[in-house]
Amino acid sequence: MQVAVGAVVCAGAYALVLALGQGNSLDASFGQLVLGLWVVCLSAAWWMRRGEFRWRRPVLVVVAVAALVQLPGILTDSRASSDAYRYVWDGRVQLSGTSPYRYAPLDDRLARLRDPVLFPGLGPGDRSGFTTTPLPSDRSALLARAQDDPRTRINRPRVPTIYPPVAQAWFTGVAAVTPWSLGTRGLQVGSAAIAVLLAGALALWRRRRGEDPLGALWWACCPTVMLEAGNGAHVDTVATALVVAGLWVFTTASGRRAAVVGGGLLLGLAASVKLTPLVMLPAMAPLRGTGALDRLRRALPAPVVGVATLAVSYLPHVVVAGSLVLGYLPGYLAEEGNAGRAAVLGLVLPEAWLTPAIVVVMAVTAGWSLWWVSRAAARREDAVLAALVLFGVLLLATTPSYPWYALPLVALAVVTSRIEWLAVAVAAYLAYGATTSPPVAGLAYGSAGLVVVIVSLARARQARRSSLRVAPRDAQSVRS
Repeated sequence: MQVAVGAVVCAGAYALVLALGQGNSLDASFGQLVLGLWVVCLSAAWWMRRGEFRWRRPVLVVVAVAALVQLPGILTDSRASSDAYRYVWDGRVQLSGTSPYRYAPLDDRLARLRDPVLFPGLGPGDRSGFTTTPLPSDRSALLARAQDDPRTRINRPRVPTIYPPVAQAWFTGVAAVTPWSLGTRGLQVGSAAIAVLLAGALALWRRRRGEDPLGALWWACCPTVMLEAGNGAHVDTVATALVVAGLWVFTTASGRRAAVVGGGLLLGLAASVKLTPLVMLPAMAPLRGTGALDRLRRALPAPVVGVATLAVSYLPHVVVAGSLVLGYLPGYLAEEGNAGRAAVLGLVLPEAWLTPAIVVVMAVTAGWSLWWVSRAAARREDAVLAALVLFGVLLLATTPSYPWYALPLVALAVVTSRIEWLAVAVAAYLAYGATTSPPVAGLAYGSAGLVVVIVSLARARQARRSSLRVAPRDAQSVRS
């Protein structure tokens, strides 16, 4: 009963936020609703886990809760992002036999693919007057090109797509089975289904690690998962599933070759959905062996497989689109700029220093990761914590103003029981609601980083005290 009540409370709060929220925006009032949703849902998850009744099938309980809380999002149009409309368009373009890296959505050469859902103000027989041309190098001109157009729900309709090949494969597969009249609904259902399956997978993985499977309720009831899977249909849900699969294979496969190849392959596929999982590759590179060459031989295979998988996934598109294969990716990086992408560092450093500072921070974190997974007492399972820290520090250093980027972080925090990292996901919503005010984003992410540091130090101190208490007992038993 306690779990049922908690699940209904989460689903009800989620439905209320979607009902009161504004479409395709995160204004101040909607931001307050989202923060309230965090309080309600995390409190409910904590309460559900404290139940005295022991479920005989806790994994199924987690899956049932995850399915229930995804329902309101599936039944409602996306509230905080228009990305799903771009996904629908990219899939439709590929089904027509055209590369989405070649033409922007407003290009009249693709006019036959328009419909009232994606183009409410522009029919197949209308002319937009726009022809795709090379991206401008000047940032101000680039920002002008990237503006939205009231004739279409697709964001940045004057520039080609940014999404990598495996993401495009996902868009195409869903578009093939979704009628045009349903718009984004097929993607929403697909993303929600992945989120529910991930809830079950995380529960199973926690049980394998000797943890309470009901801890996966932190994923099932997390507002980031609710808003960005079934409602936002963000492709980061697919990337998260591949990250979890890759690390699961790497840490649990019986043979080293299967672990290295399978883990590296799946993480490479995740990077082919969203490039950010590449930062986790050092977690799969333990430097062990009798000499320098032996250590490199053991450490490099998984990262090499991951990078090679990403490169190979682009090859078919290179054949078709040539140098256009990167789409709007270079423009996207230039459009965001340094100040908005490093808000924490921007509080104390001039803008010219931000990029080098990010590189240094990530290099230090990668060094820590290599030490963590290479130390004498390390186990394969330690790669999951290393991956969590690598990805979490990436978000803290770059401070993206898009909450869905944190989906892999939420999953890894649940697996490792490092729930303090959810503070970073909360900060992402504060940053999203303050895109024109980098100091607000910097303070939000900075506060989240402080929470992570304080809790991590407290956990390390508690573990040290526990080990010191155990040591005298062991010594006494040896003497006796």
